[in-house]
Amino acid sequence: MKGGLVKTSDYTSIGGLVASAMVAAGVSWALGHGGICVLGLPAVAWVVAAAFAIQWAAFVPAFVLHTERFYDLIGSVTYITAIGLSMALSRPLDARSLLLSLLIAVWAVRLGTFLFRRVRAAGKDARFDVIKRSFLRFLTAWTVQGLWVSLTLAAALGAITTSVRKPLGIWGWIGLAVWMAGFGIEAVADEQKRRFRKDPGHRGRFITRGLWRWSRHPNYFGEMVLWIGVAVIAAPVLSGWQWMGLISPVFVIFLLTRVSGIPPLERRADDRWGGQADYEAYKRRTSVLIPRPPKHVQRDV
Repeated sequence: MKGGLVKTSDYTSIGGLVASAMVAAGVSWALGHGGICVLGLPAVAWVVAAAFAIQWAAFVPAFVLHTERFYDLIGSVTYITAIGLSMALSRPLDARSLLLSLLIAVWAVRLGTFLFRRVRAAGKDARFDVIKRSFLRFLTAWTVQGLWVSLTLAAALGAITTSVRKPLGIWGWIGLAVWMAGFGIEAVADEQKRRFRKDPGHRGRFITRGLWRWSRHPNYFGEMVLWIGVAVIAAPVLSGWQWMGLISPVFVIFLLTRVSGIPPLERRADDRWGGQADYEAYKRRTSVLIPRPPKHVQRDV
């Protein structure tokens, strides 16, 4: 039975590796239409290839040392490298390209630093407790991060590497406003939770103050909003197959609401605090995602 489970896990990992490569190739092909080419390949293809190469290079010492501590940090480095490479391969640069690059770099530095400090303080990332000792499963996790970066950046990469240049225009400013709102919500929510956890008096408790009073996952809401802002900025210069780049915010929303974001955190919270009157009341009165005033809930008698 144990051998069968391992074999099934290996097959799943191999499938994940192949699927990641195929999806990345498809995205590169779509975004490359109407885009700048370098050495016979679309510039975006070189950028996506670099994103995966960084993951595989980082995987080697991570597997040897059985550590995941710099996984999120490498993710942020990959975002910044991908944006920098796309700018280096795309000339001339315009206000839209520079704005997109700046916004993504600011986001990546803030979030990557925050996540790295959190893992360092905790000593580990529980998501990797089992898989980091399996070559194929750990390699798949790093490979999927390369795909994650590529899909999240799709709209921005399409706009930066396209051969079409237009003035920033009203949609650029609207997108910037949307990005600023999302970035602000995510940063404030993360900082509020960090301070809450830092207080020894809150050990074993769940946060219900600040933005967390209006949403159980305000940081994820902010992240979704900021990537919508990026897509709004990028959209005016996309055309044809490049419209596939708008998969970026759709991917982020799907991932955080259906796969690796909210679902496991909700399950973990239910396992830890489920059945407690204050936690059940918090769940009933507080929106799962979109911040809104708490509902008035009648107390249990």
